[in-house]
Amino acid sequence: MTHLLKGFAQPEIKETVANYGSLDATVKELLLSAHAVRQRAYTPYSNFKVGAAFRATPSDIIFNGCNVENAAFTPTACAERTALTKAVSEGYQKFSTGAVVAYAPDVFTSPCGVCRQFIREFAGNTDVPIYIARAIEERSPTEPFVDDDPVLCTSIFNLLPNSFHTY
Repeated sequence: MTHLLKGFAQPEIKETVANYGSLDATVKELLLSAHAVRQRAYTPYSNFKVGAAFRATPSDIIFNGCNVENAAFTPTACAERTALTKAVSEGYQKFSTGAVVAYAPDVFTSPCGVCRQFIREFAGNTDVPIYIARAIEERSPTEPFVDDDPVLCTSIFNLLPNSFHTY
């Protein structure tokens, strides 16, 4: 019966916490893009701003998005789904990396369950790295991160183990 487990996506990337300063330039660029778009989030009800960015392959174009709330709550759009939907509407469906930036005291804010499944849809059989950082409100918008800021380095298969897929 163990053959039934064969189709489950297994993480290929070890989940770690790294300092912002140790990340390569392409990851920093992605985090800065997510941070910048976070400033445009429409959050009149929760005041909880989130920014996300995904790098499309093979073009390396970054698509970003912010959360957009609605008084009815259900039609609210999360940052991750906004970014990916923008990319798909421009003809891109494969991504090499993603980043999420939000602020909560003393904790990383990872994508919600619906967004995890949405990201999984476009990961296919590839474990896409996801970088999660905290936005500190008191910092300058032009320098939102410092070298010793912690960044959660994870992946979609870590965030959504044994995920649903039909392919």
